[in-house]
Amino acid sequence: MSNYIKTGLILTMQAFKDELRAIFKDTGALLILFLALIIYPVIYGIAYKKEVLRELPVAVVDLDRTSSGRLLMRMIDATEEMHVVSRPASMAEAEQLFYRSEVNGVILIPSGFERSLMKGEQATVSIYSDAGYFLMYKQTLSGTMQSAGFFGAGVEIKRYMAKGYTPEQAFVMRDPVSLKAVTLYNPSGGYNTFIMPGLLIVLVQQTLLIGIGLLGGTGKEQGRAKFAVPRSLKPGGVVPVVAGKAGAYFALYTVNIIITQVWVYHWFNLPHLTHLTPALALAVPFLLAVIFLGLALSTLFARREHSILFVVFLSPIVLFLTGLSWPTAAIPSWLNAMAHILPTTVMVPAWLRVRTMGAELRHIEGDVVFLIVQAVIYFALAVAFYYRASRKNRMDSK
Repeated sequence: MSNYIKTGLILTMQAFKDELRAIFKDTGALLILFLALIIYPVIYGIAYKKEVLRELPVAVVDLDRTSSGRLLMRMIDATEEMHVVSRPASMAEAEQLFYRSEVNGVILIPSGFERSLMKGEQATVSIYSDAGYFLMYKQTLSGTMQSAGFFGAGVEIKRYMAKGYTPEQAFVMRDPVSLKAVTLYNPSGGYNTFIMPGLLIVLVQQTLLIGIGLLGGTGKEQGRAKFAVPRSLKPGGVVPVVAGKAGAYFALYTVNIIITQVWVYHWFNLPHLTHLTPALALAVPFLLAVIFLGLALSTLFARREHSILFVVFLSPIVLFLTGLSWPTAAIPSWLNAMAHILPTTVMVPAWLRVRTMGAELRHIEGDVVFLIVQAVIYFALAVAFYYRASRKNRMDSK
């Protein structure tokens, strides 16, 4: 028994060293496993660093040409969402500006706007914005609604004051129920704060799968994937081989996790309310699950480029199924169930609760157990696939 364990440990260390040597000799693998996790976060972080869209160029068509219309126009221009860059005389001119992408929205103040206000009637302001670009549409709509709301409140308060009410009474009558909104975990509503924490986890998974598959395909091309199991181990005793290879990737990605979850977070001021225990409880089984899944898949790639094609094709689907771009509650149940094949489906929302919301271990116990079970299943799958490979190697050698 002691010889069996000793031989297994020697084979594990040998597989560990061989895999590390293969990684550092392969320029493509180094690019994917190291530089990609630095380059991608930097590019995304710089692109989204402004967090929210501000000062979107819009055009205001004022057909009323009164002091009330000009006041509303100045209020629109004063919002942080929009900047009035043009005041065309007609909607036809504004339409041309919009089609030439010189403005991202058009606000129309119709003729008779001030007259309707003086008569106590409801006045209308029209917004024309491209809903195909959701963020620009949201900013144009919210900025205009905010301006119109303040403008309307001012008109109504003046009417109450004209009836003899004090300013304080007028304010209360205008707004009998005061709404106090508290925005948690992303006070500015920033896009970078919203997308980057989850995207970093997706990048960890995808780069690991590509890198492992890349080396697996390269090994098959060069004949390096053929390995011999010592006679002192039972036939097909490939557990040490799988463990050694997994240990190499785990060691490397422990460093990568520190880079992405400490350095990148600090650089781009991402929210971090993490407790160490739940963070480790999630990170360790997640990395193991992804590594074992990658090892199992790597046995299926005959060439190195096959892993890149497969994982790149899968990446948009992975990002969608995490719930970052669309809530998982709105995804069909059967598709959401299939998505749990991927470790990121559980990891991303659990990690966001830990990193962004400061959740403790008791809040994510179910997610930790799921990732551990997933790691065990993928370990067994990797061992089975490597066992098949070892049998094929023995048959070929005979």
